[in-house]
Amino acid sequence: MNLSIIIPCYNEINTLETVIKRVRQYAPNCELIIVDDGSSDGSKECLTRLQSTYRLILFFHSQNQGKGASLQTGFKHASKDIILIQDADLEYHPKDYAALIYPIQHGDADVIFGSRFLEKSIWPSRHIFKWANYLLTWLSNKFTGLALTDMETCYKVFKRDIIQSIQLKEKGFGIEPEITAKLAKRNLNIKEVPISYVPRDSNSGKKIGFKDGLWAIWCIIYYGMSSNSNT
Repeated sequence: MNLSIIIPCYNEINTLETVIKRVRQYAPNCELIIVDDGSSDGSKECLTRLQSTYRLILFFHSQNQGKGASLQTGFKHASKDIILIQDADLEYHPKDYAALIYPIQHGDADVIFGSRFLEKSIWPSRHIFKWANYLLTWLSNKFTGLALTDMETCYKVFKRDIIQSIQLKEKGFGIEPEITAKLAKRNLNIKEVPISYVPRDSNSGKKIGFKDGLWAIWCIIYYGMSSNSNT
């Protein structure tokens, strides 16, 4: 499998080893890059312990910078033809890898977004993150002209030459709307495939909050209105 998987990690000691085992189960031969973003809960030590067993390529930020910064580090060092993003929690399951990469492998897409909404979701109907995502995706579509159902999804898959040619600026969660807007400006073949999803809340370690949502709105508008795909 000519695949690089990038896992941004910040204080995920409770789920990290399980995620790594799952990734290796479903993508045993992938290039597995993990970027620790200044964790203080033992994640760094856990990664060092697991490095040899699971053939991990590790990068450590000396201080916490954000998910976007971790992804930029991972994108820079990925060497395989296809790049997939995997979160370090247990919300997204690697069993979906085959469906995610199939369209790119067979020349049917340049970019894949894994959507939590194309099939019946297990999210509670009143789950605040679900409705926030609906709003952000709707707004993003207004600026990009895309028809996505899940802009904020973790599972984004790219041809390596595409994502490495885009100049990314956002250090935090604003990376999601920035990537989406800049991809949209390139007239690429962007598709969605359904994925499974098990949500967690802030009590279980979810880190995105209200301020991140406001910043995402700003990023949607700013990058959506920029005329250059690298602006």
